[in-house]
Amino acid sequence: MKQTGSLFRRFLVGHFLFIFFPPIVLIIFFSFIGFSDINEKDLNTLNPFYVILLLFGFIIVAFVVISWLFFLRLRKRLTRLQEVMSFSATNHSFPKPISVQTDRMDEIDQLGSSFNWMIQQLEESRKREYEEELLRHRLIANLSHDLRTPLTILRGHVTRLNKESMSLEGQNSLSEVNHTVTRVGDLMDDLLSYTLLTSGKHPFQPTSTDIARLVRASVAAWYPVFEEKEIQLDVDLPTEETFYWEVDPKWITRVLDNLFQNILRHAAEGKCASIVVDVEKEQIIVADKGPGMDHSSYEHGAGIGLSASNYMLKKMKLKADFTSNENGTRVAIGRA
Repeated sequence: MKQTGSLFRRFLVGHFLFIFFPPIVLIIFFSFIGFSDINEKDLNTLNPFYVILLLFGFIIVAFVVISWLFFLRLRKRLTRLQEVMSFSATNHSFPKPISVQTDRMDEIDQLGSSFNWMIQQLEESRKREYEEELLRHRLIANLSHDLRTPLTILRGHVTRLNKESMSLEGQNSLSEVNHTVTRVGDLMDDLLSYTLLTSGKHPFQPTSTDIARLVRASVAAWYPVFEEKEIQLDVDLPTEETFYWEVDPKWITRVLDNLFQNILRHAAEGKCASIVVDVEKEQIIVADKGPGMDHSSYEHGAGIGLSASNYMLKKMKLKADFTSNENGTRVAIGRA
């Protein structure tokens, strides 16, 4: 960007033209023209001290006035630029570009031009991001729909083969196929659910929620599944004491569903898990005696269900403290 003007240079030129140049012209004029018409008596009556004092007084007053006018105009330009730059974006919008005088193009105009370029780049970047996000959501939705049909057909064939007589090894293989098909279906549901969450299709409706009561209802719904998998469940849910969180009951229930699903997946070896509501610390604690999980897998959402859980917890201003080792996994949900 080519600079065609400078504030400092204009400041010096303006002060020279309006302050120092007129006295110099007057002195030259009187030196060569004016003093020839003044007699000696009039010259003697002039006090050089007062002449110099008057001249310096004029220079100082003119300097102050012109400087004040210059910096007042400069301050207005900077204030206008600052108001635009400190614009608080609402409704995902950016501030409008500011007007720039290309014929002058001093330092402030260069700053304004750079700001306009930045706004343009941000708008283009947001547009590309929106288009890519829309394409990703459409791709995931179509993929989930297209894969659901062959999975349903495959599950039907597995059910039919399960009724046929076959060896024990064949039954085990068929059971593993059925488990894998179910797992793929669950992953597709988690992926679609996470996509809907991040796109705002699942509305967030927080309300004051009795946490102990909500956890009891979730455990009661999952208890038959734990019994079927022969997982010994240690439950500590208070009936007389409780605490309240400003959360979406559907979202917190979904988080618990994901944690309970992980118990079924990772605690199969330990066959033991615990669910605790700590009223004093205001925490929900879910632990199992499985082989453990990698900490980075949980923090970065290696599983789609965990990614959805982390997203919902952050949205509800909650956090999950994760600890895992060879003795099992423990997740404590509390206020962020």
